[in-house]
Amino acid sequence: MRIAIFGGSFDPPHIGHEIIANEALKQLNIDKLFVIPTFLNPFKKHSLLDAKNRLTLLQKLFINNDKIEVNDFEILKNRAVYSIETVKYLQQLYKPSHIYMIIGSDNLEKLHLWKNYNELKTIAEFVTVTRSGFLNENYGNIKTLKVDINISSTKLRNNLDLDFIPKKIQNDVKLFWQKTQKVRKL
Repeated sequence: MRIAIFGGSFDPPHIGHEIIANEALKQLNIDKLFVIPTFLNPFKKHSLLDAKNRLTLLQKLFINNDKIEVNDFEILKNRAVYSIETVKYLQQLYKPSHIYMIIGSDNLEKLHLWKNYNELKTIAEFVTVTRSGFLNENYGNIKTLKVDINISSTKLRNNLDLDFIPKKIQNDVKLFWQKTQKVRKL
C-alpha cells in the first residue's frame, strides 16, 4: 500500500485544499490519501475555527471519495501533534510500502525546524505543493505537485471570501465564521 499524508490546520478548508487532494490522487501513485487536520499547529498558538469544526468540514468535503480518508488522529490527541507522530501512527497501522508527506511550499523555509525532521525525511518522501512566490531553490530535489492556486487560509481568516470555499461547505464555513467573529468581539 502506498499512501500520502496531507496534514494542516485547514483553518478554514478552501478550494486550494480540495484541488491539492485531487491532484495528489492524479499525480502520485497512491492507494490512499489521508487528510489530517491538526488539533493545533505546533508553530501556532491558536486556530480561528474549532478543531472539531474543521474536522467536520473536511469530512463533509471529502465524503464521496473512497481514496481519501479524513483522519481524526491529531484532533483526538487534544494537543499539538508533531508530524513524526502521525507518520509513525499511520506506518504502524497500515504498514505502507511508501509514504508521501504533502506540504505547502510556504512550509519549506521552516522544514528543518520540524521535530525529528532528519528521521521524518527517512520515513516519508516530501512532496511540495507549488505556490507562486514560495518555491525555494534549496529544495529543488523535492517532488512537487503542480497546483499554483493563489489562496491561503491565512488570507481567508483575515477576510472570508466564500468564492474560495468549496460549495458543499460554504454554508457551514459561514456559520462557523460568524460564531468566531461574535466571540472575538466579546
